Amino acid sequence: MTVPTSVPAATSALSRSVRWFAVPLVSGLAGLALQGAQAQQVPERRNMVAFSASATQEVAQDLMTVTLQAQKDGAVAADVQAALKQQLEAALSEARQSARPDLMDVRTGGFSIHPRYNNQGRIIGWQGQAQLQLQGTDMGRIAQTAGRLNALNIVQVNYGLSRALRQRFEADLTAQAIQAFRGKALDTAKAFGFANYTLGEVHIQSAEPGFEGRPVPMLARAAMADAASAPLPVEPGKGSVTVTVSGHVFLAP
Repeated sequence: MTVPTSVPAATSALSRSVRWFAVPLVSGLAGLALQGAQAQQVPERRNMVAFSASATQEVAQDLMTVTLQAQKDGAVAADVQAALKQQLEAALSEARQSARPDLMDVRTGGFSIHPRYNNQGRIIGWQGQAQLQLQGTDMGRIAQTAGRLNALNIVQVNYGLSRALRQRFEADLTAQAIQAFRGKALDTAKAFGFANYTLGEVHIQSAEPGFEGRPVPMLARAAMADAASAPLPVEPGKGSVTVTVSGHVFLAP
């Protein structure tokens, strides 16, 4: 009996076919093993509690900002602009003589010119404003300087907390907030029947206190027109610095 010569060729083709299917099988098993390892690395999110704790300190405001404004009217826009620039430059020259870094900084504010209309909608003139700001922690210096700038009107007085003052209190408040967070975590664990806890993700934030605006005492300002050395009345209030610790913990036996 003669054995067909095509059998070895068929056997060879079958072997190649088996080897071809073996590669994706091994790859699939490796992928399943990798997924299993990754699943073991992900912490189990059970018995998780999220909350926050804060610490606040009330402090006297030490930062003052005074906004002064020049205002001009005229028939020609260019003339109004020139008059405003001249008045602002004179006020800047006067204020810079008393300027000291951080104690009293001088800077310009808004500068705008806009038309005035009659009842028929036609332009009958131009009006412009230019602002100058005095800001710092030396309130006496700022008040005296604002009192001498009689050519400008005081339109806004703001009080706040300086960065240096905030940073001085934030370190202690951060420690207090963290201690409060830890105490709250332990109390919560015990309330749910657990003995302890492990920390999860925690965030620490410091609140940025805003400025507190005060109305300008118009009678006092009118009196300063007759006495160039009369200072602006100063009465700062109190602000608060707050540090908040928020996040989650895992209750543990």
